[in-house]
Amino acid sequence: MNPHVFQPEHLALTRRQFLNRCGMGMGALGLASLFGPAGGFSAQALEGGTMMNPLAPKGPQFPGKAKRVIHLFMNGGPSHVDTFDRKPALEKYHGKEIPVHFATERKTGAAYQSPFKWQRYGQCGLEVSEIFQHTAQHADDLCVIRSMQADVPNHEPSLLLMNCGEARLPRPSFGSWVTYGLGTENQNLPGFIAMCPGGYPIQESQNWQSAFLPGVFQGTYINTEHTQLEKLIENITNHYTALPQQRAQLDLLQKLNEQHRRARAADAQLEARIQSFELAYRMQSDAADAFDISREPEYIRQRYGEGTQARQILIARRLIERGVRFVQIWHGSGQPWDNHDDIEEGHRRLAGQCDRAIGALLTDLKERGMLEDTLVIWGGEFGRTPTVELPTPGANAGKQNGRDHNNHGFTMWLAGGGVKGGSVYGSTDEFGFAAAENKVHVHDLHATILHLLGFEHEKFTFRNAGRDYRLTDLHGNVVKALLA
Repeated sequence: MNPHVFQPEHLALTRRQFLNRCGMGMGALGLASLFGPAGGFSAQALEGGTMMNPLAPKGPQFPGKAKRVIHLFMNGGPSHVDTFDRKPALEKYHGKEIPVHFATERKTGAAYQSPFKWQRYGQCGLEVSEIFQHTAQHADDLCVIRSMQADVPNHEPSLLLMNCGEARLPRPSFGSWVTYGLGTENQNLPGFIAMCPGGYPIQESQNWQSAFLPGVFQGTYINTEHTQLEKLIENITNHYTALPQQRAQLDLLQKLNEQHRRARAADAQLEARIQSFELAYRMQSDAADAFDISREPEYIRQRYGEGTQARQILIARRLIERGVRFVQIWHGSGQPWDNHDDIEEGHRRLAGQCDRAIGALLTDLKERGMLEDTLVIWGGEFGRTPTVELPTPGANAGKQNGRDHNNHGFTMWLAGGGVKGGSVYGSTDEFGFAAAENKVHVHDLHATILHLLGFEHEKFTFRNAGRDYRLTDLHGNVVKALLA
């Protein structure tokens, strides 16, 4: 047998392969040790020279009560003192200076009372603004955190902090971490989907990026402004080739890609590309079913209501029901909760777009027995000041009926997935300017959510460039009082 059989693929060498064959192989091994598993799926997704599916379901570090996540992201910063954190002191001091003040992005003035009526709900007696009366019907399922804190009162870093655990540098998003750790239960749909109508928000796809995690864990963006499947998901339908022929083409492509991959060791981008081709083929049937809400009974569609928000929140329930691991629902990308002016009109309108559907989602999950292992998260990147924002060039119209950004204290709530329903944790000062008792930083929130999913946040890491990274950076503590 001739040991020197001609193989055309050996004629083309990458730069790294060329250097390896010129006596630098040990140097390449040293470099590979720096990257570790982060260099690709070599440690966990390769077996016998063939690539395994990195999105296959995986068990957590310990049994978690939550198996999936729906993140209702209120983009722009909803006002906690107008939604879930009533402050009677603002009524007393309305139009007057208050004795506390913290750094804000813009100048603010006197106290500004909430323009909304409040009512107590449930056996727990949770006070909720009138603009969230449907959500409030589930008061005994809500775990309200009134002492949230972020780092700065600016959208860009606060969005990244809330979504990625890091305000400045590229880091994997929360949804990417979850799918990296747990995989997904439906191989015909992405494990992580970000639905944002009307285009990208501030910081765009960085909010659902995979960063140094393999690209297969990045969120799949869906513009839910569209209702037709082919506009929701581009190129979802092949009008020219039947599925059997597509399968044959894909098999050939996968064979060539696999040959290409083997010649280049573990390349995360290449492996993600191979997986994306396979997923795109499989999605053609399941995606059409998941995103078509006309297949829901009429009474369910009426329960959620009309409009884009209602539609995408109903789609979210259909997605997790079909095994998608993490669904993020963006609200306010085009008209955000960032009401520097006209906060009464703006918040009433925005809450009106989603409140009914959020209440319907919680009802739906309970009826289907899914709320107990589905974690629902509600909130924005920060809150808003209890004081009125003063006229600022380029920021508002000078009406003095809105609020500035507030990272010092704000509210988020959790439901299902092992949290203590019907409870309120922490508090802001009497005016709602800053967290006062049982402060919860965003890192603490992430640590707690990972715990609910079955991960010890300090040990749930990914090695990149010689360092073990984690979602909570070097901070964060599990808030055990939030756990059921």
